[in-house]
Amino acid sequence: MVKYLIFLVAFFAIGFSSTAQNQPYCRLQGAVYETPTKQGADFWVFEEESEAFADMLIYEEENKLYADQPGMWFFVENIGLADFAIYFTKDKSEADFVVCFTESPTFAGCQ
Repeated sequence: MVKYLIFLVAFFAIGFSSTAQNQPYCRLQGAVYETPTKQGADFWVFEEESEAFADMLIYEEENKLYADQPGMWFFVENIGLADFAIYFTKDKSEADFVVCFTESPTFAGCQ
């Protein structure tokens, strides 16, 4: 019984649920290339209309220098200038994560 209680306390102390911040896509920032094919992408992304159903909110920066926080992306037209490449899929079940574009940079990042 004591071993069981110690196990439960340790289990809850460590945390049994993973937070969104531990996902690899939560660190994505910088220059992004939107690839037309699935094969050239680092991540497959589905764009959601509602912020409530998105894994990550994206703010599209107009200057690459300001895309320095997670969720702040600057789209480039040359894959050689990109930090990572994404493919926008039409099927949500194929996506690595779901994004929604926001008008405010303060909301950018993982939900």
